[in-house]
Amino acid sequence: MTTLAHRPNTALLVIDVQNGVVAHAHDRDAIVARIAGLVDRARDAGIPVVWIQHADAELPARSDQWQIVAELTPAETEPLIAKNYGDSFEDTTLEATLAGLGAGHLVVAGAQTDQCIRSTIHGGFVRGYDVTLVADAHTTEDLSQWGAPPPEQVIAHTNLYWSHQSAPGRTAQSALADDIVW
Repeated sequence: MTTLAHRPNTALLVIDVQNGVVAHAHDRDAIVARIAGLVDRARDAGIPVVWIQHADAELPARSDQWQIVAELTPAETEPLIAKNYGDSFEDTTLEATLAGLGAGHLVVAGAQTDQCIRSTIHGGFVRGYDVTLVADAHTTEDLSQWGAPPPEQVIAHTNLYWSHQSAPGRTAQSALADDIVW
């Protein structure tokens, strides 16, 4: 139901599942395993997997911290989008890549929930995409010492409010990884 004309396809976005981003993430191993399962199922169904990789002063490009975690390996044919801002669309080639894939529906997983995940799901939605947040395949680190709620509450709240977003001609939803049907 996307508002993007001639974009009937779905793409899986794997956002910032990098060593330095998920090193201290809540439920890291289970989340990475769920993402790996999503990637495998998407590939088996012929759904494009698009990898997003963040770099900034605290996460220098090509450093060990910047690398995608060892449990996940992008295929050589899968797009890898470099980004420097929370919203994966901002000043990147993501929109052009998705247009080339005919994608109007995004299935989103990765890290961090309260930063790049939220920015990207909103960024996609306002650009006309249908957006499904994989409710049990995104995570964040514990930032409660700076006033944030504990990670499990950040994740639960993001899932809750995303499942109630609406806009003309687009859909937003949260779904468990096992309920994603390609």
